[in-house]
Amino acid sequence: MIAYDQIDTLFLDAGNTLVSIDFGRVAAELANRGVPSSAEAISRAEAASRPAVSAVFAKGDSSEGLNPFEALLLGIFSRLEEVPDGDRAAELAAALGPILLTPGHSDLLWRAVMPGVREALQSFTDDGLRLVVVSNSDGTVEQNLKDRGLDVYFSHIVDSKVIGIEKPDPRIFGYALEISGARKESTVHVGDMYFADIEGARRAGLAAILLDPFDDWHEVDCPKTPDLITLAKSIREAKDDGASSKGR
Repeated sequence: MIAYDQIDTLFLDAGNTLVSIDFGRVAAELANRGVPSSAEAISRAEAASRPAVSAVFAKGDSSEGLNPFEALLLGIFSRLEEVPDGDRAAELAAALGPILLTPGHSDLLWRAVMPGVREALQSFTDDGLRLVVVSNSDGTVEQNLKDRGLDVYFSHIVDSKVIGIEKPDPRIFGYALEISGARKESTVHVGDMYFADIEGARRAGLAAILLDPFDDWHEVDCPKTPDLITLAKSIREAKDDGASSKGR
């Protein structure tokens, strides 16, 4: 159980926590290949795919012989009604992977600020929380957040490519603790992938919260929240309750 009123630092993942894939671009590429689908349907399929994709990433490979990003696309495409079978999903994933994600330019794909993120970050800041990004990325996350005006909320931005350590390796969290001056006992990490975010944070001695917007993760042994704005409201309520109790 996490005592929300005792949190003074939040470590936040970037992809699917602060910014999401440009699903409209994915929809356009699919349409070019005769697969009509909406950005909304692709976004929903991405969220639904996370438990299975997390399991694939935890193994460090893909049973389909795809690289990690293509494995993510396979997870998405295999859940679209417009894709008839697994072979077609794998074919599309292999074809679109190099087109959608150019090495060193993930910011061109993960570019949509997620709903409620700005409001949540402002709420966290107003409540006096220290905010730190801890992201598996390709060296672009800091500039990506700057381009979207989100960098101002963070005391530090930790990019796995820059420091040479990626989640779930606990050393990336240790690095974030060291440079930010945060304390383990009052720091919570928030992210969308169990294997990287929850397991990684726990290995570093941190509590962690899983983002689960549609309740797709079943039987996970960690707290969940649908989005950052809901988490911000929970933290504020807990801190207000704590302050009221002290004033009695």
